[in-house]
Amino acid sequence: MINPSASGWIDKYFSRLNYTLPATLSTHEFYKLVRDTGFVYGHVWVVNYLEKEESKGWTAEETTKAALLNTLYGLYRKYTMDDNPAVFIEKAVLFYEQMTPEGYGFLKRVLPTSPRSHELEGIIDQRVRTNDNIISRNFSHILTNALLFMDILAFRQYLIGAKIPDNYLRKLEETVVSLASLALNKKTQKTAYDDLLIKLFESSVRYTKLNRVTADNLEKLELGYFESELERYYLLDIAGMAMWSDGAIEKNEIDFLYKLAAQLHIKDEYVIESITFFDAFIKKNRNNIPYFKYSNPVKHFYDHASQNVIRLIKRNKNRLGKELSNNGELMVLLSQSTLRNLDTNEKKKVKKQLLEICKTIPSLTIFLLPGGSLLLPLLIKFIPQLLPSVFNENLDNE
Repeated sequence: MINPSASGWIDKYFSRLNYTLPATLSTHEFYKLVRDTGFVYGHVWVVNYLEKEESKGWTAEETTKAALLNTLYGLYRKYTMDDNPAVFIEKAVLFYEQMTPEGYGFLKRVLPTSPRSHELEGIIDQRVRTNDNIISRNFSHILTNALLFMDILAFRQYLIGAKIPDNYLRKLEETVVSLASLALNKKTQKTAYDDLLIKLFESSVRYTKLNRVTADNLEKLELGYFESELERYYLLDIAGMAMWSDGAIEKNEIDFLYKLAAQLHIKDEYVIESITFFDAFIKKNRNNIPYFKYSNPVKHFYDHASQNVIRLIKRNKNRLGKELSNNGELMVLLSQSTLRNLDTNEKKKVKKQLLEICKTIPSLTIFLLPGGSLLLPLLIKFIPQLLPSVFNENLDNE
């Protein structure tokens, strides 16, 4: 049996792979095969071309690793007409080195004689573990791992031109997050947690400055930048996935998908296929996807994460109170916030200085992780209990 958590698993994987897929498969057929595994949606329930016994007992993370490798190899085979695993592995490592110019920390520790397959194992491990943050631990991998398909799209660009186009990943991320936001805004009945869901998407990005994600309509997204079918199918499915955050889809949301499809030059038949497949996928896998186990999954994330953060704040209240008391400007702003609404610049100062304080307390560095800033209001809420009574006089006089 293959163990994606053990060294040497990629070599073993290729020795067991039963890859009978014709290299001449169309882009639509290739995408459907990948989508059928759940990889596009961030929840992989099956890995193509492996016997079920090989993946028996795998964790969600291990299954995702194998799916990422499998999809990269399938794409390589499709675009190069070559099925040599050794050449593929070399290409994949070179691709990731270009994709992340600053490199991966573990590569510096790998022995010069280490096989390239071991390097690729480490890279894939870090790509999947990048999502092991405050969001995925307390919520679900489904949002963050859905963005792993961008690796596949970038690898396609690399195989075609031997390089990833400048700003390609940033542009792709901005478009994905903007589409998710636009899709959610089409709901007729919005909740306070819809905004949080968008922030969960935003907290998963790796290449984008969030202040760049400002599009408020489809026309501003410059969707013509994405020319391949693979890119366009993925963008449509991501929008559909965001709309399904409440487990249902409304008529105006369906209309939005058709409008998006027209902008992407996708036939109406694919919109029907996308909606139908995702509906079937959710019905089949709902009980195995943490995201859909709760009547309000986003609320569940926030409530569950809140409990952990509150516990950490209480454990570190003495040191946190001392650090707060030593920051004069922050104390003034916090005190004024009990009497008036702070302006945008003042709010930014408060956030920045609170994060600086969290850097000095190891247990509170969770606020610095992807998604951690979403929970910063919990810390602000507790501040009056952490400071001397003099600070609280403003509260008493309100």
